[in-house]
Amino acid sequence: MTSTILTSSQARSYAEFQQPLWRRMLFTREMAVYAALVAVMLVASLTVKNFAAPITATYLLLDVAAILLMALPMTLVITTGEIDLSVASVVGLSSVLTGVLYEAGLPFALAALLAIAAGAVAGSINGLLVTKVGLPSLAVTIGTLALFRGLAVGLLGTTAITSFPQEWRDLATSKIPGTPIPSVMILFGVLAVAFAVLLHFTPFGRGIYAIGQSKEAAHFSGVRVERTKLILFILSGAVAALAGVYYTLRYGSARGDNAMGLELGVIAAVLLGGVSIFGGRGALHGPIAGVLLIGVMASALRLANITSDVINVITGTLLILSVVSPSVLAWNSSRRARARARKEGSASG
Repeated sequence: MTSTILTSSQARSYAEFQQPLWRRMLFTREMAVYAALVAVMLVASLTVKNFAAPITATYLLLDVAAILLMALPMTLVITTGEIDLSVASVVGLSSVLTGVLYEAGLPFALAALLAIAAGAVAGSINGLLVTKVGLPSLAVTIGTLALFRGLAVGLLGTTAITSFPQEWRDLATSKIPGTPIPSVMILFGVLAVAFAVLLHFTPFGRGIYAIGQSKEAAHFSGVRVERTKLILFILSGAVAALAGVYYTLRYGSARGDNAMGLELGVIAAVLLGGVSIFGGRGALHGPIAGVLLIGVMASALRLANITSDVINVITGTLLILSVVSPSVLAWNSSRRARARARKEGSASG
């Protein structure tokens, strides 16, 4: 019976691999998210007043730019089977550091660079606690979520710093000439290409998938598991700090509570985009579609005068479905495979 099951499983794998390339590319969870994105955009354009206006696209992209940036390293972190819940707190901390350092007399560019360096340090703290101490990333980043947010609030209290250079603020909200697309999308595009190459076209990226499939097997195959995870947490912290600098310029204010709760949107988008919460599966274009889908839905609902509480409920529901649906599909596929194997075994007997 066991040999029959293995043979059947292998046959199905070969059959799937022999399918046409276009079928393997189109019939994926990532493409389903893109199809949902197009459908939501079409419905919103027809039913929600002013949604189809170019200015709506501009503000939509400005609003989701920080989440798009944070989703890039988060995709890699979750693919290894880990998670970083502290990213929004790093955004707040880097925002405050940028404001405090600039107000102390440093040039804005230097203040921003130091804030990004501080984000990398914050990420290294997470990484070292996970890789060297051996603590679970969920517990570690819940703790550092509170720690980094507490530091941010402690530095400024209830005050805010708003006296940033106007040219930098204008740059953060500027558009690519002749288009409604914000200039920050150029930065995102460069980083997206870099992370896509890293994940999909390098030995380092193959190691990320191997770790997500089995940490022990990856270790024995030569992957430097601890080093890989540490690098990913540092990248997550640095990019979150970069998002914090953008967030500060976008809203013209450095506050300790900036980006409060934004980690929910980042993780929901990554999981919605097809990255497995258990690790080992995912592609970078999926989370990008997930961010845009959540952003388009939120934008359409706001234009339809739906309250933010409803938007949060929808985001939370999408997060739950993103976690549950792969397990349900896998269970159903396994059940069908066992039933087919039993049927083949009965026929051969």
